[in-house]
Amino acid sequence: MERADVTGVLLAGGRGQRMGGVDKGWVDLDGRPLVAQALQRLSSQVDRVVISANRHLDRYRRLGHAVVTDSLPGHPGPLAGALGALREVSTPWILLAPVDMPWLPVDTLARLAGAIGGADIAVAHDGRRLQPLVALIRSSLGADLSDWLAAGGGRVVTWYDRHDWIEVGFPGQDAQFTNLNTPHEVALAACAQAGHASPPDSCHE
Repeated sequence: MERADVTGVLLAGGRGQRMGGVDKGWVDLDGRPLVAQALQRLSSQVDRVVISANRHLDRYRRLGHAVVTDSLPGHPGPLAGALGALREVSTPWILLAPVDMPWLPVDTLARLAGAIGGADIAVAHDGRRLQPLVALIRSSLGADLSDWLAAGGGRVVTWYDRHDWIEVGFPGQDAQFTNLNTPHEVALAACAQAGHASPPDSCHE
């Protein structure tokens, strides 16, 4: 699999409820918005990135990437954002990544692609837990995803279970898969980032 076969899809369309309802992509971390940090990690691995967002669309477009929105009403979850991107991409694969994961491993695509074999979906496992929104997905699954969401589906892994999918281990890298879901978690991350180039291992409450 070549990087030109994969479109990166940055999921930035969530409601940010645990962040006080703000658009998490524009939350500041050490002087830069989360979207800029996530894009840096994702765009280094693919030739093209699509941002899936539901607010501040013009602001996201100014980052220089295509922007899509949920194709279904009511924000039925991150896979609705993935579906919006699948309707726009022409590559045989997409690589999902969430906007609130600023330390996404730079070898994510290489590791997932190297392990996928004949499967349809490869999902990162950080050594402690599955990371369902860090996934390499065959683009031809878009029609099935559309039907499943239209029928009321929502849970990410439940949709994966409809297909041939595998877990790919990233042992010892759980900190790089840190999601920043709350203002407190952002504060801890800023503490770590101020003195380190890597995730918030060394900051404590």
